Amino acid sequence: MSNTKTEKKLSKEELDNLLNTLKERFEKNSSRHKGIEWKDVLKKIESNSDKLWSLNEMERTGGEPDVVGIDKKSGEFIFIDCSAESPAKRRSVCYDRAGWESRKEARPENTAVDMATDMGIEILTEEQYRDLQKLGKFDLKTSSWVLTPAEIRKAGGAVFCDFRYGTVFMYHNGAQSYYAARGFRGMLQI
Repeated sequence: MSNTKTEKKLSKEELDNLLNTLKERFEKNSSRHKGIEWKDVLKKIESNSDKLWSLNEMERTGGEPDVVGIDKKSGEFIFIDCSAESPAKRRSVCYDRAGWESRKEARPENTAVDMATDMGIEILTEEQYRDLQKLGKFDLKTSSWVLTPAEIRKAGGAVFCDFRYGTVFMYHNGAQSYYAARGFRGMLQI
């Protein structure tokens, strides 16, 4: 379940492709990051090479990460998965390892929490998910696990969100459940 890659570096070609993709997306979706300039984002990315692999993993798994703001405390740029639907290569996963282990059969290949940890990103909170929906319409056909409060998780549940009927809905399920149309969205600060 866990990432077997020990090398978390990008080749020059991978880096160039990632930066070109991010720049094009940034320029195409300027409403997501008003007042932020690409040159400033690029400078921050280049001075934090340790996070490039994680950003590339977000892209590789279908997340289409984009800048959505700046953390007021740290001054870091906030990248969030902005794919129209829950990232394609992060679906059909139960919430966490405990949920996965509680399944006696038909276990999925992975969990949202394990994947996020392996990728070096954080699963969106409900608040972050709701903020994302202010930037566009996401998860019209899919849903995304969100960070589950400890008391809900302790009781065996986990929560996920989607956007239907012009509204963000938050639901619950057993943490062991998984569906082809449910994945998770992540966040990375650089």
